Order: sequence, then C-alpha cells, then structure tokens
Amino acid sequence: MSTTDRHPGAHLGSRPGSRRLLVAGAGIASLTLAVALKRTHGPALEVVVCDPGLEAGAARHRGRAYAVAAGPRRMFERLGLWPRIEPAAEPMRRLVISDSRVGDPVRPVFLTFGDGTEARQEARHDAGEAGEPFAHMVEAEPMVGVLLDAAREAGVRLVTAGVRAAVPGPRATRVTLSDGSTEEVALVVAADGARSALREAASIGWVGWSYPQSGIVATIGHARDHEGRAFEHFLPSGPFAILPLKAGGALGHRSSIVWTERSADVPALLGGDAAETLAEIERRFGPELGRIALEHGPSAHPLHLGIARSFRAPRLALLGDAAHVIHPLAGQGLNLGLAGAASLAEAVTGALRLGLDPGADAVLREYEQARRFDSVAMAAATDGLNRLFSNDSLALRLTRDLGLGLVDRMPGLKRFFIGQASALRGESPRLLRGEAL
Repeated sequence: MSTTDRHPGAHLGSRPGSRRLLVAGAGIASLTLAVALKRTHGPALEVVVCDPGLEAGAARHRGRAYAVAAGPRRMFERLGLWPRIEPAAEPMRRLVISDSRVGDPVRPVFLTFGDGTEARQEARHDAGEAGEPFAHMVEAEPMVGVLLDAAREAGVRLVTAGVRAAVPGPRATRVTLSDGSTEEVALVVAADGARSALREAASIGWVGWSYPQSGIVATIGHARDHEGRAFEHFLPSGPFAILPLKAGGALGHRSSIVWTERSADVPALLGGDAAETLAEIERRFGPELGRIALEHGPSAHPLHLGIARSFRAPRLALLGDAAHVIHPLAGQGLNLGLAGAASLAEAVTGALRLGLDPGADAVLREYEQARRFDSVAMAAATDGLNRLFSNDSLALRLTRDLGLGLVDRMPGLKRFFIGQASALRGESPRLLRGEAL
C-alpha cells in the first residue's frame, strides 16, 4: 500500500504550519513529548510549549513526588535525561501492603512485592537486569527543572502565555494565545489538565465522576532508613501510602505520603495546628520508620475519575490529565501520561519520516488506538480497587485479605502485577522499551 493510500491527502508540501507543533501545558508528560520530538527532528520540526505557569518555573511543582515506572525511566534514559534526574530519584525496591483500621494495634501484611524471586524473575523477563527496581520515586520540582533545561537546550520554544482559541482548518490550526499573538500549526496537543479548555472547545465528551474522597499529600521526615520500601496501608476511608524519597532533611530520611481520606473529614483532620496535624499522620504512619516530622504540606486535593470519549479531534490530540484522570492509589497517573507522550511522539515521527502531515486524522487515530484501551483499563482497575478497599465491611475485608494472601503465594501472578506497574507489558511504545523513535 502506498503512503498516499495509508494517509490520503496527508502529504506535507509547503503549506503553513506543516512542520510546527504546539503543546498547551508545561507538565511532565508534555515537556517530555516536546523534548523527544525536538531531539529526534531538530530544526526540521518547530515545537512550541505554551503555559502561563512557565513564569514560575519548576518551583510551582514543589511538594509533589511521583513513582516513575521502569518503562518511563527507560524513555528518560533513551532521551539522555535520566543521568540528570537520577540524583533526585529513590529506587522503590519493595512494596508492603496491609489492610487494617486506624486504631488496630497490629497491621497484618498480606502482600509484598520486590526483593524476592518474583522480582528477579520479572527483571530478567522484562527489564534485563536482576533486581531492577520496578519504580523510582522522584520529586516533581527537580524533574521538571531537568525537563525545562532540556527543552531549552533542544530548541523548544517556551511561551509564557495560554491558549485562548484553536481553530482547525483543512491545512493547519490557527492558535490565538492569551498575549494576542497567533500561531499556525499542524497539530495542537492539549495537555492543559483535567478541566481542559481545549477539550471542551473541541466538544469532546467526558465520562467520569467525583469520589467522596480527597488526596492529601505531604513530605515527611523520619528517623529510620526506609531502605527503598514503600508501604500501602488500606484503611476504611482509603489507602495511606508511604513512598520512599532521597535521604535528607533534619531527621536524615524522607518519604512522601499520599493519604486518601473522606472529603467531609478533611477540614477536621487538617484544620488544627501543625502538632495536631502531625498527630493525625502519626496515627496512620505506624512506628516502622521511627520519629517523624512534617517537612512540607499537607495539601488536600479532591479526587476524580474521568476519561475523554475520544483522545483526538481535528488537528488536536489530548495528553495526560486532559485525556484521563484516575485514582492515585496505584501511583500510575503520571506513567499513563508518559506512555501517552511516547505513543504520540512515535505516531508523529512516523508521519514526518514519510513526509506526511503530523496532524492528519489517521496519525491521531493511530495514537488513540495505542493508548485508549490501557487508559480505560487502568482507570477501571484503580476504581475497582478503591471501591473494594475503601470501606469497613467485614465480609469484604475477609474476601480481599484472602485474595491478597493468595496473590502473595503465587509468584507468576505477582510477576504479572509487577509488569503492569512497570509499564513494560504488551506492545509498549519504542521509547518505553528504551529504543529510539
């Protein structure tokens, strides 16, 4: 089949904007996309990233941390970014899962991942290195700082203005920015968050709901070394996760917490002074890591689930939270966004190398087909887990604890879950496999 048959009417020629791409939003996934495309195509492709928040730089991400799975880490390695990110990254070598109530004197451990046979076998199967961590915890501020520097070095144009309007045409999209300037581009990438104005303007529907829960994030100092262990305590109001960070701070060691709580209870839990807030955290934190102190936060964020009905519109691709928002209990939101960046970079690169229009519908359909199933599946899985664990039903507790115990005794099933968490299963995009575009 000829390239004309595959992408009818998609040849570039010399039309305006044919080798220009605009990204609305300067988050981690969108900056990664911009760097990947610019490093691959150089001066042959102009990439513009627009976001009023660029004025604040990386500092606006202070206090947040993310689990970067093995697949996205390999993408950063391929792009030459991991050596600059790694100093801020802490390997997550073990995950301990328990199920209890807040006041229970003992927290039975029902499931562990890592440091055992299943981790070594999984590493040999998918990662290539025995004992390879299935994720690294990385604080957002230094990671965004590396991405911004890399974008500037690669020649990405960073614009401190938002997108006011984007009007697609048969040959290009005319974009009007909040500073009054205009751009003619082949493709607009909407990475402007869960309440994406570009998604709404393109009349793309949104399926989802709000949880009666909020996610509370904070950075905690503690006296004992976490040794790369992450803890997930399932409590009746939602999971309480303790995620290992790089050593430092007044107590010598640090972790990030993601505390899911009933939204109605948040004002009472966080409304007191710092000592009262720390006392509430201590009740859930447990004694394993010794004395604790509050280093940053806490801040509370309402939780939602949502999936766009389509990840594309004429000359528009949705990326990150503009396409999907999931419950944070599995820590996979950023990894979904990075997988989307890898898939979109691959689809755009394939079109450009064939001399085709990167904003053509066939190119965007290829991107959507690569990402929609995994995104919907992850949203459904996290929603189901949250409903299963965020309650105090005795019958459900017995059922789920039995299930966790069975998984803990089945190395093959544990390897499957590690592969899912590592974003290394199935037909992953080339960048997630550590391969060049």
